[in-house]
Amino acid sequence: MPSGPHALPKLIRAAGCVLWRRAPGTGALEVCLVHRPRYDDWSHPKGKLKRGESAEAAAVREVGEETGYAAELGPELPTLRYPVDGRPKQVRYWAAEAVSGAFVPNSEVDEVVWLTPTEARTRISRPRDRDLLDVLTQRLEHH
Repeated sequence: MPSGPHALPKLIRAAGCVLWRRAPGTGALEVCLVHRPRYDDWSHPKGKLKRGESAEAAAVREVGEETGYAAELGPELPTLRYPVDGRPKQVRYWAAEAVSGAFVPNSEVDEVVWLTPTEARTRISRPRDRDLLDVLTQRLEHH
């Protein structure tokens, strides 16, 4: 690996899920957004991969840590790439159904909400996260 002024910054690898469920009673599609007080934003649950961990395992682990829900991975969604403090970040995402669990506030996330896709689009802080929501909605409506 080259070092010095021309070295490429190390890629930050992360994974997450667009967590969904069918609303109790109505069966309507709902997605889970997490509020991170550190950034004061609403987003999908995600986090960095641990050494030797697969992206799939990291996605499920992060959902559990941030939301309290066990997730069943579905289809992979588009990978997002963007810079963070001058370093490239790559986040792989999956659609994931919440199969059990309950939210408990934690050090990273102080609140979660279950919203319809339309409501979630207005709550999400970053446009790139809205794109993932649109892909999920299209996939679930056509299957």
